[in-house]
Amino acid sequence: MIVILVALAAAIGQAFGRFSYGILLPAVRDDLQVSNTIAGLIGATNVSAYLIGTLCVSWATSHFRLITVFRIGLLLAALGLGLASLSTGATTLSLALLITGLGGACLWIPAPAIAAAALSERFRSLAVGLMGSGIGLGIVFVSILSGQLRATVGDEAWSDIYGIQFMLALLLLILIFCLVRHHQAEPSGGAGLGGFGALRRMPGWRPLLLAYAAFGFMYLLVLGFLTSRLEDDSQWLTVDAATAFTLTGIAMIFGGPIFATVAQRIGVRFTLCMAFGLWPLLVTAVLSGSPQWVFPACLGLGLLFSALPTLITLYVVNNTNTTDYGPSFSAATLVFGLAQTLSPATGGLIADATGSFWVVFLLAAGLGFIGLLAAWRLPHTQTTEPS
Repeated sequence: MIVILVALAAAIGQAFGRFSYGILLPAVRDDLQVSNTIAGLIGATNVSAYLIGTLCVSWATSHFRLITVFRIGLLLAALGLGLASLSTGATTLSLALLITGLGGACLWIPAPAIAAAALSERFRSLAVGLMGSGIGLGIVFVSILSGQLRATVGDEAWSDIYGIQFMLALLLLILIFCLVRHHQAEPSGGAGLGGFGALRRMPGWRPLLLAYAAFGFMYLLVLGFLTSRLEDDSQWLTVDAATAFTLTGIAMIFGGPIFATVAQRIGVRFTLCMAFGLWPLLVTAVLSGSPQWVFPACLGLGLLFSALPTLITLYVVNNTNTTDYGPSFSAATLVFGLAQTLSPATGGLIADATGSFWVVFLLAAGLGFIGLLAAWRLPHTQTTEPS
């Protein structure tokens, strides 16, 4: 029960608070009558706040228990979703996404450790993998809801969708406060600035940072502009583009557990290399614009969307102790957050400058090769006790 609730909380912070904007971006852009650049900057507000939140979490997890930081994150995510549902302009929506970004950071960093501690050591990898499943489930929900409401209500339906997400977040918030517990000694600090003191004690921290940064930049170039690429460049109908995004979300439900299971057999390093290696192939298939290639590619990308962060998180969990986990993962997520902060605005600028999302997706494909090289440099085996 605890693992399921924590996974659903991850869906609130990530699928609702962050990724749903990518699904709703064409509707928001057209309803508010803003350019791709402005729409990208609104998305960048969210990931910028995530970056700031990561800095806060790196300090907070050195001084407060993970469960406390986790609850604060869920509260902030709910507040941000509520404000988004009331937004009538770009400024208010940016503020709302800023709040959900802060909440997402506070949620995501403690979530894998809390979930892993709820199960026996044998099932820790599965618990971490299920965090991605929760996010995938949330994306499927938003994709289906968006496709139905936009088809009947129109582009202005995006605010109603945020309102429904807000109500679900409130319900889960009550359940989390009542049911989820996590036993942990009181932290005593000593993690260094931004958590990097703790991170440097982890083997392979440099290539891990590069891999995480590559993922942070490349995934939002695809997830944030997928529906826009299909609707604007490939002339897909809104309902068909929503179906493609729904397939991506469905695959995300299974990507984390599948790749976590594979990692138990062949190791996190080789599994990460495999995942990064598949990325450019699937992005290229999306560029074809042909449904016979795009739909299967979206399924594959969905698997990787949840697999890659799951594997990176699993590496940190396996190579840090309880004291170092929170600050170490916060420091790694800080670099990831910086990369994803630059991603939406960069994608929007490129799209406006070139008149399409072709170069945006090529850039995303190229970053997959960088992630592959970084993952290949990770140590072959873990050298520390799991947290």
